Amino acid sequence: MRWSRRFRSLRLNPISDPNVIDRPAMSRYRWVICALLFAATSINYVDRQIIGVLKPTLQHEYGWTESSYSDVIFWFQAAYALGYLGFGRLIDKIGARLGYATVVVLWTAAHIAHAFVSTIGGFIAVRFALGFGESGNFPAALKAIAEWFPKSERAFATGIFNAGSNIGAILTPLIVPGITLAMGWRAAFVVTGSFSLVWLVVWLKVYRQPSVHPRVNREELTFITSDPSANGERISWRRLLRVRETWAYATARFLIDPIWWMFLFWLPDFFAKRYSLDLRNFGPPLVVVYAVSDIGSIAGGLMSSKLIRLRVNLNSARKLTMLLASVLVFPVMFAMYADNLWMAVALVGMATAGHQAFSVNLYTFPSDVFPKQAVASVVGIGGTAGAVGGMLMAKYAGWVLDAVGTYTPIFIVAAAAYWLALAALQFLAPRMNAVALGHGKIQ
Repeated sequence: MRWSRRFRSLRLNPISDPNVIDRPAMSRYRWVICALLFAATSINYVDRQIIGVLKPTLQHEYGWTESSYSDVIFWFQAAYALGYLGFGRLIDKIGARLGYATVVVLWTAAHIAHAFVSTIGGFIAVRFALGFGESGNFPAALKAIAEWFPKSERAFATGIFNAGSNIGAILTPLIVPGITLAMGWRAAFVVTGSFSLVWLVVWLKVYRQPSVHPRVNREELTFITSDPSANGERISWRRLLRVRETWAYATARFLIDPIWWMFLFWLPDFFAKRYSLDLRNFGPPLVVVYAVSDIGSIAGGLMSSKLIRLRVNLNSARKLTMLLASVLVFPVMFAMYADNLWMAVALVGMATAGHQAFSVNLYTFPSDVFPKQAVASVVGIGGTAGAVGGMLMAKYAGWVLDAVGTYTPIFIVAAAAYWLALAALQFLAPRMNAVALGHGKIQ
């Protein structure tokens, strides 16, 4: 009886045991930041992809050739290359909060300006301005990821926010045709441009450094800062360009980024030409392609993060995931020969999913091997290389479609690019160790 009363007392008052410690739960505010990055990337891709969705409409209205359209894309990419390099450095100096706000204001103004032009020269001018502003999205987002997430979660967090590119690509063919058919293509730019302004207000209200954010408790801050601390030394471009890891990242971006740009800007045209789809009915195939891409983005980040938690080393976890992604892309070379629309959608969807799985692991590379104060600069260098590759792809695609009239040579390039990128990474960064930047190893 006496032992029974004692047991009931312990059961009803467990914290009276001095060996039981009441530990506060870790806050998870870093995922709110990740959600904001996801939203910004979604809006970013709506704004850039709208030109691809409207390509048949604009070609019909203004008589654009394939080469004329490729010129519009070329100058967007040229500005993207310049802006990526500059914004990477700027965001390292002023931080993610102000840097992100700056680029959103620039790209929103340029996007809305599309509604007021009608010539090839006018479209080139506003697309150039749009490319310059939009180039800051990924340097700012990856800077925020480096500030808010430890290495063990970065690939997964990057996969989530990068999935916004697919959501943007899904939303564009769903909302733009309806706006265009109801109010004209000019209204499509104005309506979609307003989304960025709402996001900007929320970003400025919510974003702070985790060390001073009132919604981050001590346990979450300890987790965020659990990686070895970087020193505060400023790192010049000259030092960054002297290490192989910078060139590994830049080379891989040069090879794979143009493939994603090609899908983004030419996929509506591929479905229109190969399967006679138009503004009213090519939405469903594009939605399926980019929904599958979303799965690839999240799964690619989740796979490498899971491998790391299973004690697979960082290098193997990232590269094994990229190898599997390269396998998924390879069959796209046969997409042009698919007689059935949905077979082509399946092949292209696998390729875009493979691209996203590859890219989320590649995007974490700068924060994996470089100190935090250099992350945005390295991302900028790689983004510039990718945009230069995109410029070449724009000219190549325009030439192939005017001269040959088929997407097969373009898809063959797409199938090979990821294997070459992985080979470049393995050759230039075989172990993905923390880089030595002239004054000893900086982690």
